[in-house]
Amino acid sequence: MENLKRNVAIVCGGDSSEHDVSMRSAQGLYSFFDKERYNVYIVDVKGQNWHVEFEDRDSIQIDKNDFSFIMDGKVVIFDYAYITIHGTPGENGLMQGYFDLLHVPYSTSGVLVEAMTFNKYVLNNYLRGFGVNVADSILLRREDDYDEDAIGKRLGMPCFVKPAADGSSFGVSKVKNADQLAPALRVAFMESDEVMIEGFMKGTEISIGCYKTRDKGVVFPATEVVTKNEFFDYDAKYNGQVDEITPARIAPDTAKTVAEETSKIYDILHCNGIIRIDYIITKDENGNDKVNMLEINTTPGMTATSFIPQQVRAAGLDITQVLTDIVENQF
Repeated sequence: MENLKRNVAIVCGGDSSEHDVSMRSAQGLYSFFDKERYNVYIVDVKGQNWHVEFEDRDSIQIDKNDFSFIMDGKVVIFDYAYITIHGTPGENGLMQGYFDLLHVPYSTSGVLVEAMTFNKYVLNNYLRGFGVNVADSILLRREDDYDEDAIGKRLGMPCFVKPAADGSSFGVSKVKNADQLAPALRVAFMESDEVMIEGFMKGTEISIGCYKTRDKGVVFPATEVVTKNEFFDYDAKYNGQVDEITPARIAPDTAKTVAEETSKIYDILHCNGIIRIDYIITKDENGNDKVNMLEINTTPGMTATSFIPQQVRAAGLDITQVLTDIVENQF
């Protein structure tokens, strides 16, 4: 039976500041996968150094010509790639293009969707055309001049400065006055060549996962994010400076709206695999809840304490079966 198992690569690492976070997600995924059904390997991708990690032996280099490696004199060809790189090249379409060329199925959306969701400014303005509520924003490139007063007048203060094309953990600043804008831009430009300045929305922050196969669509219960920090930054995400409440403490009608909006966005983009969408629930002029999309994560964290495994448990589902659903949907 051993040689009837599919060979699954958990592709992790990457070239962004979130390399180590990705490695933790890979360990989580490895623990979740059904080892009776799959031969599972962790593949660390960093620059030109691609190798398979083992607990009990030295790492083995990947042959990038066909995404294979040689172990004990035998060539191991991968049947499937589960991409859990946070940032480039796994979240922006580059790795997807490589696997498309090799005809290796993978866990994320395709090249165009990955490139679009990776660029927060492009994504927000694209989805705005489909009636999705997003904050007003301005895009700046390195060489652009900008007027601090004009930005403050349009977006108001406070506002957020974010790398437009990167993950959501590094380079993000909450700017409370015009004097803080230039330092925040310098920090953001360290992570990306494009920076988005986004209007601040006061409300309840939630995050919700979704996946679909040929047979079903699943939207998980939302997680409410409560932090004493200025916003949901790296320390809040990964150093425990946050309360994560699943399911979120929102009105049933609002929870239904969030789930429907998430399913709609999944279909608009024609996503694949698990995505996670972050929202802010604000109030409109009549005091009713308004659902505003913040961003989409197409390679969400997958440690035991990450949002998605929490939400899978809250839904009464088995994470091992969810991963099997996602892999087998490609065959």
